[in-house]
Amino acid sequence: MSDKIIDSSNRAHQPVLPKEVIEYLAPQPGQIVIDGTIGLGGHSELFLPKIQPRGRLIGIDLDCQSLAQAQKRLLTCLPAGTANEPIGSLDLFCDNFANIGDIIGKLGLKGVDIILLDLGISSYQLDTPARGFSFMNDAPLDMRMSPNNPFSASIVVNDYPEDELIRIFRSYGEERFAKRIAQRIVSSRAKEQIQTTGQLVAIIKKAAPSGWQRIHPATRVFQALRIEVNKELANLEGFLAGFTQWLNPNGRAGIISFHSLEDRLVKRSFLKYKESGMLEIATKKPVIPTAEEAEQNPRSRSAKFRVAIKK
Repeated sequence: MSDKIIDSSNRAHQPVLPKEVIEYLAPQPGQIVIDGTIGLGGHSELFLPKIQPRGRLIGIDLDCQSLAQAQKRLLTCLPAGTANEPIGSLDLFCDNFANIGDIIGKLGLKGVDIILLDLGISSYQLDTPARGFSFMNDAPLDMRMSPNNPFSASIVVNDYPEDELIRIFRSYGEERFAKRIAQRIVSSRAKEQIQTTGQLVAIIKKAAPSGWQRIHPATRVFQALRIEVNKELANLEGFLAGFTQWLNPNGRAGIISFHSLEDRLVKRSFLKYKESGMLEIATKKPVIPTAEEAEQNPRSRSAKFRVAIKK
């Protein structure tokens, strides 16, 4: 989801890899499509006209605020139906994409034709300082994608023991200086609670040597905390364990990931299903943004898109 852009004038956002998503997932009239991380509806807006007439789009997102905005956007994008060609349906759920099986069951469906996941964090969330996702603003340490999640980044930073912080920073952030950063956090919180992103960034900068890398020194730690708070890898693993049973024959699953941890999980899962004869892999290598898209949308630069087709 980190492709989604909202500028200061509140214009429509731009989904990542829009042409490639349509090309590889090939939506057709009458199909059922699940956008499992609908965000503000950028990809779904592309799907809707392709699956008419009688198509069905099911949108899921943990962020109820994003979902409400997506609903407004997509209702205005639905083409006008006629007696001979009625429009399809739009079903939206504030839920976790890991629960797709339950959602399909509630709708009384046997299967769907397309599933898309656009993993990561949306620009809407990054650009809302109060959400605490960005190290560019001083805000409460939150990082929850769902406001119903009682577990925040503040709890991780202030309550986790040092060895757990090291594990998270190494495993989820691939942070080279995980131990030094964890030690600095523990010593700092002993004096006072770490309550804001600004406090945490200052601690990281003191612990990590400056000038040796091109990215902001807090990038990997913030990624690790976000993954831990929202159980992102566990949710992806849960989805990958069962998504094939929800696809109709010749159905397509596409997943856009934004860091190597996610991409490795997707790659290995697709290969496992291919070896078992259940899937055909449509993307021999992950599809990445063109140089033009990466320049226009810097947050799309790390995107990798993999697609598999059920036999």
